[in-house]
Amino acid sequence: MRKLQMVDLKSQYDKIKDEVNASIQEVLDTTTYINGPLVHQFQADLEKYLGVKHVIPCANGTDALQIAMMGLELKPGDEVITADFTFAATVEVIALLQLTPVLVDVDMDTMNISIEALKKAITPKTKAIVPVHLFGRAANMDAIMEIANEYNLFVIEDNAQAIGANYASKDGSKVKVGAIGHVAATSFFPSKNLGCYGDGGAIFTNNDALAHKLRGIVNHGMYVRYHHDVVGVNSRLDSIQAGVLKAKLPHLDAYNAARREAAYKYNQALSVNPNIVVPEFDMNGDDHVFHQYVIRITNGKRDGLLEHLMAKGIPCAIYYPIPLHSQKAYVDSRYAEADFPVTNQLVKEVAALPMHTELDDEQIKFITDSVLEFV
Repeated sequence: MRKLQMVDLKSQYDKIKDEVNASIQEVLDTTTYINGPLVHQFQADLEKYLGVKHVIPCANGTDALQIAMMGLELKPGDEVITADFTFAATVEVIALLQLTPVLVDVDMDTMNISIEALKKAITPKTKAIVPVHLFGRAANMDAIMEIANEYNLFVIEDNAQAIGANYASKDGSKVKVGAIGHVAATSFFPSKNLGCYGDGGAIFTNNDALAHKLRGIVNHGMYVRYHHDVVGVNSRLDSIQAGVLKAKLPHLDAYNAARREAAYKYNQALSVNPNIVVPEFDMNGDDHVFHQYVIRITNGKRDGLLEHLMAKGIPCAIYYPIPLHSQKAYVDSRYAEADFPVTNQLVKEVAALPMHTELDDEQIKFITDSVLEFV
């Protein structure tokens, strides 16, 4: 059996190395390392794939979130609502811009932002909502957009974990996540479903004026060299990373299908145990692209299970072990533990198993057998 890894980027690279190497060599031959032709080609390819008017590449996913908020001209003290159960980057940029983060609980079934908790958190100071498509599953965007329209709020999709997922709206239409809100941010960190070989990110929007502003912000506020029209940052996707992403983008749907297939096999094996809650999804659907495969262990043996798996050479992880409202940087007297019953339960139960495009049946059987023999 091949060595188990949380993410097997080497095996993935081996299958597309000629395409990736050719893109990298093109950059080396042309020496257009910053803002070169491959950046613009990848941008155009991704716009077409997502069905969105504007993609603005940038240096990483955290920058993408920050720049999106800068482009919306949110002011210090404006409240921005987001989920308590997610990676810190989402709330980090809110605090960095001196906005007021408002953390709310999530749904147990989807682990995405709770619509009821979201509604209760809205005040006259609320200006934006940041739904996170956690672990690759689309959040309830119909409800979120209805709330945003009712209260005149911006929606900034955190799409760092769900690129390629489709959202089936209640009107029967399908649209890629990241193309629904007013603006969206994604990450191309190497382990993402569409990952480069370093850091990278992008912002998406269908708003022409906002796109123009964002393009200035990512480049020191410049549209014409040495003319600084807006306050900006230095956040550009370099040409080598764009070349890698351009080579990998045509494979994204196949990568996501492979992840769903692996998740289906995990579910088939693990759902027989009443102490294991597997993620529900429609194998024929495409609203979940499984950036992570996360189960819940409900009999109090989660930590013991992780030790058991690691001892057998099976990588595993807890996403996420500490709620954002309990993190030292974001503790706030406005929050009460009673506000976060689901998040506080999830952090005690969730366990992530290996998930990537190269998982094979032998590996999945070894992993699931090992989980079941302990739980």
